[in-house]
Amino acid sequence: MTGNAAPRMRGGPVPSACPSDTLTHVELGWYEKKSEHWIRFGQKAHEQILDRRRRILSFRPGVVFAFVRWASNDFGTIVSCIDIVRAVSPGEPYQTLPFVRPGGDILLKIDGWPKVELVLQIIDAVEALGVDPTDVSPDHWRHVHNRLIADHEPRPYTVEQHRAFCKRRRAEP
Repeated sequence: MTGNAAPRMRGGPVPSACPSDTLTHVELGWYEKKSEHWIRFGQKAHEQILDRRRRILSFRPGVVFAFVRWASNDFGTIVSCIDIVRAVSPGEPYQTLPFVRPGGDILLKIDGWPKVELVLQIIDAVEALGVDPTDVSPDHWRHVHNRLIADHEPRPYTVEQHRAFCKRRRAEP
């Protein structure tokens, strides 16, 4: 779903959410051998601890973060996915995503452990270049998404590509 979803469609109110709230809230949790939700990268603006297993991280508009979800049952892993999302500004169109309120600009959405593991390795490779994954060109994350969905190898992110993106970003009005 895209656009400004009605509150009933977004799963109800988020603790601390108010009409003037400009943050994107992500509910994280850890239930041993059952499910885990965690942030792989992203610069949080606020953290609210709900209990010993759950917390809510909040991100300012424009911040890019990676949200990983995993769940299992008695027979093994049933959900394994990673989403790289850009937090949106109020009034900006967005896509909905489980456990993310109100939603965000989804740059990458991958399901299945082999591909999720590959995305985590790609993030590690970006960090090995000395580049913060939050500063990577959104087009690169879209490229990685499209190539993995088509079962092709994504091209690696390079320092030269990052420099060009940074120059382009500085030149934008």
